[in-house]
This record gives sequence, structure tokens and C-alpha cells, in this order.
Amino acid sequence: MTTPSTTTTTTTNTSPAAVHSPTAPHRRGSLGPVGLVLAGGVSVQFGAALAVNLMPRAGALGVVTLRLLAAAVVLLLVCRPRLRGHSRTDWGTVIAFGITLGAMNGLFYQAVARIPLGPAVTLEVLGPLALSVLASRRAVNVVWAGLALAGVFLLGGGGFDGLDPAGVAFALGAGAMWAAYIVFSARTGRRFPQADGLALAMAVGALLMLPLGIAESGAKLIDPTTVALGSAVAVMSSVLPYTLELLALRTLPASTFAIMMSLEPALAATAGFLILGQSLSTWQAAAIALVIAASMGAVRTQVGRGKAPVPEA
Repeated sequence: MTTPSTTTTTTTNTSPAAVHSPTAPHRRGSLGPVGLVLAGGVSVQFGAALAVNLMPRAGALGVVTLRLLAAAVVLLLVCRPRLRGHSRTDWGTVIAFGITLGAMNGLFYQAVARIPLGPAVTLEVLGPLALSVLASRRAVNVVWAGLALAGVFLLGGGGFDGLDPAGVAFALGAGAMWAAYIVFSARTGRRFPQADGLALAMAVGALLMLPLGIAESGAKLIDPTTVALGSAVAVMSSVLPYTLELLALRTLPASTFAIMMSLEPALAATAGFLILGQSLSTWQAAAIALVIAASMGAVRTQVGRGKAPVPEA
């Protein structure tokens, strides 16, 4: 959850980074920024796996609350956003962004509490993929949409009998919120300098989730061990990947970045297998591969039109 001052035409998780032209030449040292992006993706998904292990202790909503609160504190301290001088429209945009951010994380964590991490991320990525296909309006995108739908069909085994229906619904809801997040992240990035809008939106999302987290987890939220683990999730899933992607995008073309983000379902499946012991069937692995192919194809279609896929925050 993948974070957010700009938009993306494909998956994850979110970095307040400057956008580079897809026509920029690849530099000889491009292995460096590629490694940073991969490290950020690994951090996000292994952070999600850690969050799943933390859920029996604090609950899904409790983990979301801890993650957003810790990330908000770090971003507010680092960015120190200016509170004065913003219009009512500015505040309306950042509040909508924060609500979307909180809802996206809340729905996703409800999903991974019920279904394996790999399928959850695969279903979630359908949101930004659908946004990319609809925004392009090219006939070739029917192919990408068809591949994605085939992947969803395989993932559900023809009817989702092997996956918890509530978990599937939560993952699809998270995907819809991810698409909305992309839109509001772009608007926020145009109205607030650097990562100030992200810091404020993260605070809004944390305040939104706080009552829900308290209702579900109560005093567990102030247990020192739970707080420490929740802070680790925040660092792994928000602070660290945002920083790595920011550094990478100083030299890495946006098109390369967006295609690499399409690998998030595979990284999630790997983290789920290594950390949570969640194995995939042959059909589920094939489903994830189809969705990744559809996401990459949609990105390359946008690049072919001369539109750079803009990295998400």
C-alpha cells in the first residue's frame, strides 16, 4: 500500500517523488535506483506480512491505527507542514485524501486478515489497473482488461470458493480506494509543496482510524510491545519505501518505476510464503502472473501514447 504526492497508472503502495520523463535516457548506474525500488517493494510487502502476525495481538483495525499514527508522527516531524495560507479547497482536498488513505489501509488490512497476502494484493491492484485502462481509452486495453479478468477468475477458482468472500470484498474495496487515492494524491501534490500534503493526509487518516482502533483493541494499543511492532510496520510499509523511492526517482524513468510497481503481487506472494507460510496453488500463481502482465501492458500502452505513468505516493 501501498503511498503520495503524485499519481500512478498501476499498482502500490506510494512515494512523494518527483516525476521524470519516460524518454529520459537510462543512466549507466540505473542498477542503483532499480535496487532501491525493489528494496522499497520488499519492505512494503514484508511490512504487511509483519502486520498480519501482529493482528492476533491488536486486531486488523488496531494495526492500521498504529501504522498510520506512527507514520503520521514521523512525516509531520520531518516535513513540518505549514498550516496557514491554504484555501478551503486545499483543505478539502487534503481531507478527502486522508479519508481515502485511511479507508484504503483499513479495507486492505481487513482483507489480509481473511485471505492470503498474495491474492489480496492481486485483487487490490485491480483498482489502479482499471483506472489506467479507463483513462487510456485505447482498444488494446481491452486485452489488458481481459487478462486481468482471467487472472481474477483463476484466483477465485471459478467462483472464489477457496477464498473467504468477505476477504475478497475487502480487497476489491481497497482497490477501489486505491484508485481514488491516486486521483486525490495528484490533486494534493499540486496544492501542497513536497510531501506536506502527504503528512497532513496521513494525520487525517490516523485520526479517522483512531476511534475504530480503540473500539476494537482498546488498551492493547498502548502495550509497549504492540506499539513497537506497530511502529516497525509503519517504518517498513510507509517511511522506508517512500524514502527509497524518492531517492530512486531522481534518476529512474517514471515508466520503469511504474512497471516495477506491477511486481507488487509477486512480492506479496513471496512475503506471504516466507513469513506467513502461505503457499499458492498453481492456478493462483498463474492468476497473479496474468494480473502482473495486464498491469505491465497497461503501463507500456500509456508510455506508447507519450504519457508517462506517474509514480504513486
